[in-house]
This record gives sequence, C-alpha cells and structure tokens, in this order.
Amino acid sequence: MKLAILFLTGSAAFVFAQSMREPNVEFDMMTWAEVKKAIHEQGKINAIVYNGGTEQRGPQNVNGGHNLMARETARAIALKLGNAIVAPVLPYSVNDASATLPGTIGITGPLFAAMNEQITEQLIVSGFKNVFLMGDHGGGQKELGEVAKKLDAKYAPQGIHVYFCDEMYDKAQNDYWKWLAENKYPSYGHASIMDTSEMLYLSTREGGDKGWVRKELIKTAVGDPVVQRGEKRDPNAKRINNGITGDARPSTPELGKKIFDMKVDYAVNQIKRFLGSSSAANN
Repeated sequence: MKLAILFLTGSAAFVFAQSMREPNVEFDMMTWAEVKKAIHEQGKINAIVYNGGTEQRGPQNVNGGHNLMARETARAIALKLGNAIVAPVLPYSVNDASATLPGTIGITGPLFAAMNEQITEQLIVSGFKNVFLMGDHGGGQKELGEVAKKLDAKYAPQGIHVYFCDEMYDKAQNDYWKWLAENKYPSYGHASIMDTSEMLYLSTREGGDKGWVRKELIKTAVGDPVVQRGEKRDPNAKRINNGITGDARPSTPELGKKIFDMKVDYAVNQIKRFLGSSSAANN
C-alpha cells in the first residue's frame, strides 16, 4: 500500500513536472547551435553515452525494451545532473540472434567496443570534457570498462576524461534483488519482474499506455527458474524456453518506479564522485 501511494504521488509529480518546460538534454533533438551553446555558455560539458540493445524480452515485453528504458534513464540522469547532454542511445549490444526466440539483433564485443570508442571520440571533438559510458544490458559491460580505461589514459593529459559508470547496472540490480527478497518477491532473471515492472512504469507514467508491455500476457508470464550464483541448472528439468527467467506475474508500475529511480540515483551519485575526484586531482 505504501509503495502504491508513493507511486501515485510520484506519477502526479511527474505529470506536473512535464507540464513545465524541461531543458532539452538530448543531443539528437538539438540543433548544432543549441549543442554549442549548451557546452560553451551553459557549462554542459558532460556527455552520457547510454547503450541499449534490441533483444527478446519474453512474450509480454517489446524487443526494444532496453532502448526504451535506456533513453528514459539517460534523460533523467542528465536532467538531475543539470550539466550533461545525452548522446543517441546505441540500439545494439553484445548478443546473439535466435531462430527460436527471434527478437534479438546482437553485435560482437569488438564491434561494440569500437562503436563506443568512436562515438566517445566524436563527442570529445564536439567539445565535451567528460564522457560517461554506461549500458542497460549485461553484454557489453566489460567492453565499456575497457574503452573508458583506454580513452581516459589517452585524453587525461588534455584535461578530458572518460568514465565507465557501472553502479547503475550492477549495484542497482544487486540492491534491487536484495530488496525484492526482503519483501517476499520472487527472484528475477531476464524479462521477469524487474524488466517488466520498469517497462510498465515508463510506459504508463505520463497517463495512457505506450504499449511496451502486453498487459494481458502478464498473468502467464512465468519462465524457467532462476539459477542462483554458484548453482547449476538441472539438466533433466523441462525447459519452458519462452524468453523469461523467473516470474513476471507480480510485476507492477510501482515496482518499476523503484528500480528506475535506483538506476538514476546510482548513476548520478557515481558521476558526481567521478567529477569530484577529477577536480581534486587537477587542483
């Protein structure tokens, strides 16, 4: 009940906030003149490169869920920071397509890394002094860390930095997992309670429904059991193989708002720490 009340309160606040004119923080929705003004006159010298992904998300969620969530998350991070611009979301991640579950378009790790490297360097040429790499998908996290380390070493002598923000993915998910367990919700895996809830929240928070989740299918959205770390899947157990790992049936917008807010807050706090340590090092 308390979570539902907070959600309703948050929804009203969101609608009110949207009624006010928010700053445009999306690179692809700005003109070159607006980007230049943002960097050189408004101090928005930080660029966010948020990677999404096109991937099957069970029978109940649209395949572009990573991209849809990534854009909303990155935009919220930039607005909360107040000094950042969001690069267009990269819609492909390290993954593989499947004929059995045809909803994924993946790319290789080296290609993913090369794309992020070139995108980052293009943003640096445009005038950004700090670039923050992050991703909404597990595939690619290692590559993002490697790209950030490589480019930061290259550009740090010029006072330009590249950072990998991992807390909005690993830490936020781990803490959310613990919270669900403490509150008697089932463990989650791919396309289950966390993903479905977040998509429900973002799809409906403005009023109406964008249709990111096929709501009529949630009642049957249960997949193969979650295998805990250190455990092995029973080779004799019958597979459901519907793209879901875990149970999405308890999904609600309220639960989705919680993980969305965690991702945004964790990213903002980590970015502020990065910027603080950079300033201290330069003094």
